[in-house]
Amino acid sequence: MNKITTIISFLVFITTNFSAQQLIDKVVAVVGDKAVLYSEIEAQKLQAKQQGIELKKEDETLILEDLMFQKLLLHQAEIDSIEVSEAQVTAELDQRIQYFANQIGGIAELEKFYEKSIEEIKDEFFEQIENRLKTQQMEQKITSDVTTSPKEIRTFFNKIPKDSIPEIGSKIEVAQIVIQPEVTHEDKMKIKAQLKDIRDRILSGELSFKIAAEFYSEDPGSKKEGGYFDWVTRGTFVPEFDAVAFKIPLNDVSEIFETQYGYHITVIEDRRGEQYKGRHILLMFKVGDLQLSQTKLKLDSLKNEINKNNITWDDAVLKYSDDDKAKGSRGVLFNEASGSMYWDMQELDPQIYAGIKDLNVGEISNPQLIQTRDGAAYRILKLKDQTSPHKANLKDDYQLIQKFTLQKKKGKAVKAWTNEKINDIYIRIDKDYANGDFQYNWLK
Repeated sequence: MNKITTIISFLVFITTNFSAQQLIDKVVAVVGDKAVLYSEIEAQKLQAKQQGIELKKEDETLILEDLMFQKLLLHQAEIDSIEVSEAQVTAELDQRIQYFANQIGGIAELEKFYEKSIEEIKDEFFEQIENRLKTQQMEQKITSDVTTSPKEIRTFFNKIPKDSIPEIGSKIEVAQIVIQPEVTHEDKMKIKAQLKDIRDRILSGELSFKIAAEFYSEDPGSKKEGGYFDWVTRGTFVPEFDAVAFKIPLNDVSEIFETQYGYHITVIEDRRGEQYKGRHILLMFKVGDLQLSQTKLKLDSLKNEINKNNITWDDAVLKYSDDDKAKGSRGVLFNEASGSMYWDMQELDPQIYAGIKDLNVGEISNPQLIQTRDGAAYRILKLKDQTSPHKANLKDDYQLIQKFTLQKKKGKAVKAWTNEKINDIYIRIDKDYANGDFQYNWLK
């Protein structure tokens, strides 16, 4: 079922662009010089159905109006000369394609399903993604000057009916100290020797680079594709990889080079400006049981020292933690989705939840084995704070209320902008779709 769901999602992604080429399509509305197609409405309906949403007749008007709003944004973006770079579009497109490819079984399966090469697929969707990024930038431009004052936030909250004030569940603040086991020089040399043997066999013609990658590479993202990675922009990979990629001759097998992940060899098949594509093989650094055991003991000892007040948690983070990203916040894990240091229980990674569920505020967990992008590591967790379930209030939930206030104010700004633009732009709606209950006066 997951594969079927993914195929449907991908069909929704491609329907608009694909159906526009079919003779059976129909123009439902025009906004400025942008057409809303029947196929675009059907794509949105398909997506809703795939998500288990039952649509009513009036929902078709909502879909049409949203599409018209997107066309209005795109029309104005082009008037305002809003541009997105090729690198931005390529990065967004690569991310989407890779997601669907991973879900469906790889790039080869995606090409087979769509009956086109991956380059043809990307060429076909390039303009669609470019337009989507332009509309996003246009909407951001409309609301870029919108801010909220403390008075507006209080006014917004005080206007909420008492029986409609939301219940806020328990939230926690959690911090970690991560220690990565050290890979010994001997272990590194063993891995490097293995990769040298693979490289020698490729150079001698005994193995093709593609087959060698399929059999030996430990990069899960490209192994199934014979080490192949499509166009990437400088900065997508680590700097050491970029340095080699822009230096070696095309189609030559590189010398062995080291990154934080392990040892690599690569073949660059093509370059254009700040982009390149090719294949690579990675053998990752591996730590033995002894190093893992020593790391666990080190964290056990560190926990005891903190509990005895021989060292503070903050000092321990700065001195010992290998999680550089969280060092500036004393090891606190930042919730990027909410922009807060606090997490709802359901938002937590299951491993983190397992580590802190039996802790009281201020307590530290036992060492926990985890997988980081650099390999196996151990960490200890500290439950720094936990709020009780409560009705939302300005004292405890100011940041959340500020966010809602800003969203509402931005919505008003967009609505005012839309009403103004509708009066100055050509709009036409097909008579079969003109009888809906529209939010905006598109029919003017």
